[in-house]
Amino acid sequence: MFNKILIANRGEIACRVIKTARKMGIQTVAIYSDADRSALHVQMADEAVHIGPPPANQSYIVIDKVMEAVKSSGAQAVHPGYGFLSENANFADALDAAGVAFVGPPKGAIEKMGDKITSKKIAQDAGVSTVPGYMGLISDADEAVKISKEIGYPVMLKASAGGGGKGMRIAWNDAEAREGFQSSKNEAANSFGDDRIFIEKFVTQPRHIEIQVLCDAHGNGIYLGERECSIQRRNQKVVEEAPSPFLDEATRKAMGEQAVALAQAVGYTSAGTVEFIVDGDKNFYFLEMNTRLQVEHPVTELITGVDLVEQMIRVANGEKLTITQDDVKLTGWAIENRLYAEDPYRGFLPSIGRLTRYRPPQEQAAGPLLEKGTWQGDAPSADMAVRNDTGVYEGGEISMYYDPMIAKLCTWAPTRAEAIERMRVALDSFEVEGIGHNLPFLSAVMDHPIFIDGTMTTAFIEEQYPDGFDGVELPESELRRIAAATAAMHRVGEIRRARVSGRMDNHERKVGSDWNVTLQGHSFDVKIDADQTGASVTFDDGATLRVSGAWTPGMPLAEMTVEDAPLVLKVGKISGGFRIRTRGADLKVHVRTPIQAEMARKMPVKVPPDTSKMLLCPMPGLVVKIDVAEGDEVQEGQALCTVEAMKMENILRAERKGVVSKINASAGDSLAVDDVIMEFE
Repeated sequence: MFNKILIANRGEIACRVIKTARKMGIQTVAIYSDADRSALHVQMADEAVHIGPPPANQSYIVIDKVMEAVKSSGAQAVHPGYGFLSENANFADALDAAGVAFVGPPKGAIEKMGDKITSKKIAQDAGVSTVPGYMGLISDADEAVKISKEIGYPVMLKASAGGGGKGMRIAWNDAEAREGFQSSKNEAANSFGDDRIFIEKFVTQPRHIEIQVLCDAHGNGIYLGERECSIQRRNQKVVEEAPSPFLDEATRKAMGEQAVALAQAVGYTSAGTVEFIVDGDKNFYFLEMNTRLQVEHPVTELITGVDLVEQMIRVANGEKLTITQDDVKLTGWAIENRLYAEDPYRGFLPSIGRLTRYRPPQEQAAGPLLEKGTWQGDAPSADMAVRNDTGVYEGGEISMYYDPMIAKLCTWAPTRAEAIERMRVALDSFEVEGIGHNLPFLSAVMDHPIFIDGTMTTAFIEEQYPDGFDGVELPESELRRIAAATAAMHRVGEIRRARVSGRMDNHERKVGSDWNVTLQGHSFDVKIDADQTGASVTFDDGATLRVSGAWTPGMPLAEMTVEDAPLVLKVGKISGGFRIRTRGADLKVHVRTPIQAEMARKMPVKVPPDTSKMLLCPMPGLVVKIDVAEGDEVQEGQALCTVEAMKMENILRAERKGVVSKINASAGDSLAVDDVIMEFE
């Protein structure tokens, strides 16, 4: 076995590989850019090597710099993670020439299957059903428009060397094809150093389901079930689960066998993923093969008990698989939510800054354990499992230079419904402050009827949130639970304030039992009857809810129980009450005495400032170009400027017809959130 492995990556995947290597007794080497000098993966590794400036195209994807780190560290093998150089055949070739093992497939398999255009042709030649498209190289935007019209709109423009949603655009007409072609090329060049683009038919109402394969160099290959990855935003996966709630055993077997056959046809070794589009009749079509470890691999590990990183390392060491297809059993259900540094209230645009608070929920081990093809134990060690793969820490910085994903929160349970419920509690327990993040949106998805039914398609987000995400309107039953809990919490605070030392004589403050709670447009009059174990909160209609929990004023997280059901609240203080975040909702909860409530109803409502005639920068980023000039008349939907953040180009468009009166920014400017880019008459 190897003594030392270098991880040619950063962030959570580098930390993930280090954990398995450590378990196997293998020393690890991290690489880092200037921006990652204090990163978690650098702290976790046994040693670390600096490789250059923050931009990935000057550090993490520069083969010569990575090879220098390999040589200086004496590493015997390199794990590439995902992204960066993970599917770069030249990198695999350089390692081979240096006598260093690549923890991944052979160069030939990467060249054949890692390139999206080549893999499509191989699949077609092998008789695999593929989505209609144009697999050749496309020279310019005019040719892209011509090809798109021949295929028929809508079409998908994709980077040949792409992955992770980078360099991908959907075009519904000529203008979008022309615009998307250039943006896709730019993103592909910046992220992968390869700007080749291909075009395929965009299949409406599809499900995105992928098969995990594992092959060794001795002719053995298996599949470890499927992952449902249909909930995507901007072609980037947000929620994944295993198994899929859609597939039956016959379809799963057919897809798995086809995936293994395709992998073995190109001499594939290591872990890899074959992605399919599946329609409503369970017809499946080959989409692409990712010749690397997938971001969402933990859900497969949770339902099979197979450590995929360990298997990759063993295969790279020349070992045979000790697991046969008959050994692979899918036990329970696993769900993964990706925590992104992005603001869901601003169109999911990237957010950067310092993590002033970062407290994931407590991890819990459970689920199946598979070792050498045999099950260990008759049952999981617990009914639920929580796993958080992360690459950040409290006080760390979220950089504008890299992917915005900062953690992958996973839950496992014996059934899908239980896994979803455990995920709801875990999301509510996850504390993140200092940056915009998508925790509220993830909570909303977990409660959405379509997700609960398992009937989602890849169009789920754009169909269910066509105008973006602006929070959650909780049902009255849930608001009552929150009202009962916050009323009891407020009373605790009032009692503490009433007992403050240094009071004047004969000025003892009394804390009453009658309160009014207002939240999300609802008003509840309640009466609290407290005892040593909790409080009974009675509403004016006679309904009573029993509240208990360990919370004291100042604690940012309240883990309460209301009517024997958990209720986890993120708590902030506001005048006369709390800022409460739970189940995707961000609430201002005011708890007042009856007299205070009556006076509050007479207060005027503050009107927010009018910014309708301004274009505000929705996230911190770099202005790539300004598309209009002062005095120009613009139409609704017209591109006004492009702002780049976290390797993604974001085109800002006019919301309505108007005339540009002033432009305050130019190409190359770095802008903060809400900086005024331009103004209109």
